[in-house]
Amino acid sequence: MAVSVSSTPTPTRKNFLYQLTHISWPWRITIGYLALMLFLPVSALILKASTENPVNFWRIATSPIALSTYDVTFVTSFIAALINGVFGFLIAWVLVRYDFPLKRLIEAAIDLPFALPTSVAGLTLATVYSENGWIGSLLAPFGIKVAFTRLGVGVAMLFISLPFIVRTLQPVMQQMEKEIEEAAWSLGASQWQTFWRVVLPPLMPALLTGVALGFARAVGEYGSVVIVASNIPYKDLIASVLIIQRLEQYDYSGATVIGVVLLGISLLILIAINVLQAWGRRYEL
Repeated sequence: MAVSVSSTPTPTRKNFLYQLTHISWPWRITIGYLALMLFLPVSALILKASTENPVNFWRIATSPIALSTYDVTFVTSFIAALINGVFGFLIAWVLVRYDFPLKRLIEAAIDLPFALPTSVAGLTLATVYSENGWIGSLLAPFGIKVAFTRLGVGVAMLFISLPFIVRTLQPVMQQMEKEIEEAAWSLGASQWQTFWRVVLPPLMPALLTGVALGFARAVGEYGSVVIVASNIPYKDLIASVLIIQRLEQYDYSGATVIGVVLLGISLLILIAINVLQAWGRRYEL
């Protein structure tokens, strides 16, 4: 017995087609803006890099100088993000929980890396941490050189990424109720137990988000690092400076290959951090 199949769209299909043909203007503007500012530039970068054959692509992406810049860029950015995660947490805690003189001034100073041009930040750091600078002159007798070394790259990344951690944590800390901590104390929990089991879990998603933002900002930094570092290959040359050097040599394909590798590694690391954030949200209050 033959079964006829009706071509009439099902209710579910009708709803999908209706939504597809009646996209609201906010959605259209959002999609258009994202396509113009995000998807098209990334696609152009990938298409330009794809003009290289796979063998040449691999040769450029894994050249010794490129591998060295990946190490300096990602390892230094990750260490800077972790350090700022600790001290950014402490700074945010002090700003939220304590009142003290010049608090408003310190609050404003936290946002200074947002407003300060990165080239000015690099010039300032190079001046302060040079061997004749205020801080560099104090470290020189101990054989510690900051400016124009990989350590200077780390200092620059610490400087420009700190506000991301502090400003991400502050609103969450402000919403936390101190009564929860007092209840834990009344039940016999020590200050360390209260911090580890009561205070930290709900702050973990915000902390991971701040660290991720700080890491991403450090990876993409150029202006301050190019001034405070010596930019010598195999020493303190970062990937973004290598890209500029390739462009100055009119090696556009080589520059886009390095850019695609940076894009891929950054996406993988951010996906891993998002997975950690999803894990941390299990502890939200």
